[in-house]
Amino acid sequence: MIVKPRIRGFVCITAHPKGCEAKVRQEIEVAKAAKKSGGPKKVLVIGSSTGYGLSTRIASAFGHDAATLGVFYERPSIKGKPASAGWYNSVAFEKAAHEAGLYAKSINGDAFSDEIKAQTIETIKADLGQVDLVVYSLASPRRTDPKTGETYKSVLKPIGESFTNRSLDTDKDQVCEVTIEPAEGDDVEHTIKVMGGEDWELWMDALDQAGVLAPGAKSVAYSYIGPELTWPVYTNGTIGQAKKDVERAAAAITEKHDCAAYVAVNKAVVTQASSAIPVVPLYISILFKIMKAKGTHEDCIEQMVRLLNDRLYGDDLQLDEVGRIRVDDWEMEPDVQQAVADIWPGITSETLFTESDYAGYQENFLTLFGFSLPGVDYEEDVEVDLELPSSK
Repeated sequence: MIVKPRIRGFVCITAHPKGCEAKVRQEIEVAKAAKKSGGPKKVLVIGSSTGYGLSTRIASAFGHDAATLGVFYERPSIKGKPASAGWYNSVAFEKAAHEAGLYAKSINGDAFSDEIKAQTIETIKADLGQVDLVVYSLASPRRTDPKTGETYKSVLKPIGESFTNRSLDTDKDQVCEVTIEPAEGDDVEHTIKVMGGEDWELWMDALDQAGVLAPGAKSVAYSYIGPELTWPVYTNGTIGQAKKDVERAAAAITEKHDCAAYVAVNKAVVTQASSAIPVVPLYISILFKIMKAKGTHEDCIEQMVRLLNDRLYGDDLQLDEVGRIRVDDWEMEPDVQQAVADIWPGITSETLFTESDYAGYQENFLTLFGFSLPGVDYEEDVEVDLELPSSK
């Protein structure tokens, strides 16, 4: 079929298989250009199909020749409809890895479940023996606790009082004002259950108990802090409380297992997750213009190459005062943040395309789903029903 983008709010409900492959291969070239010895060799990526998880998998495989096992929950093609972008990304990654002679397998299912943990462990035992790096990069709106069967839903809300600020209506390309009502009832507790560190701990417990965690292994989970203007809805809101719990989990994992666990704070990038956060798309659009002009702009793959090469497997982790790895350092440089703050109050719908890189934001968003990639014929009839190479 001929696949075109169909956008509903902050989600594109179609994905292009050849476009997703082109995007994955772009990232592979970045990783190969920064190839380095001394990195991870057997890597488990939990949440490996999009965003930072996918880029970590690519950076591990093509920057360090690592064998990779990916876990994700994606939608294959059903009844002739396109699969999800994450499915096509994973098909393309496996195809490229196998062409390069690298081990790559994927497990599609609910990473929160005991069943998927057990299947992952059996695959590691059979194929890899042990893993020396575990990447935890899940973002989900809900989680069912495998022990109790109770399902929790995460929310993105401020705590204590409502929050009003400028935002972007990406459907209408307009700067607008958004108000978000505060968390109530069990909102904070439920968000911590979904987006906090409990499941990361359960994964590490299961891996260690099964004997598939290599001695001296490393593990990393991802977080974001961002500028003060987003703090009420993010860092100081419900999601921020969950991220604090991820930091608690990192310390607990390090203490309990022969494994150094870290939280890496990454920069703001366009992902399916970040596009859903009010205020953030406008901030990212302004930020991109400033960082591109300065020559310090990075996308997911550049961030993850730098995380692996310079920090996790480099000479200096450069931990902050609470022990986090900061690869948001270039974003948070005072001159960059001051430039954002100068533009923020005055930007309007009329100046959106001149005072920010909203055009770049839009293009980035489309590439997440395999659209707007150079060299891809979007008028071509393409096969949408693709199997994961490792499942054949």
